[in-house]
Amino acid sequence: MEIRQISEDYSVTGQIVPADVAQIRAAGFRSVICNRPDGEQVDQPAQDEVRAAVEAAGMTYRYIPVVSGQMTADNVADQARALEELPTPVLAYCRSGGRCTNLFLAIQQSRG
Repeated sequence: MEIRQISEDYSVTGQIVPADVAQIRAAGFRSVICNRPDGEQVDQPAQDEVRAAVEAAGMTYRYIPVVSGQMTADNVADQARALEELPTPVLAYCRSGGRCTNLFLAIQQSRG
């Protein structure tokens, strides 16, 4: 798992699995956002499995699925709201971390 810090309170990574959660918690993250829709690939864990592991570790979880290449204004607004509400620091994941990064950049652009 390669975690890339985007801002002081926001980092991104590719797909995580429940076994990664202890390492995420140990790294100091307090919240996890899943930006990957279930079923993109047959071998990816269901987001409910990841949610259960995240919450069992005492962190907060949010599911904001974004279809690859089809980010919407609603996705950006939902991510912005999550970043305002969730305990920080936040780790967001998708297949590669790209959608999570693009959402963050879109939020920054919308704020001028």
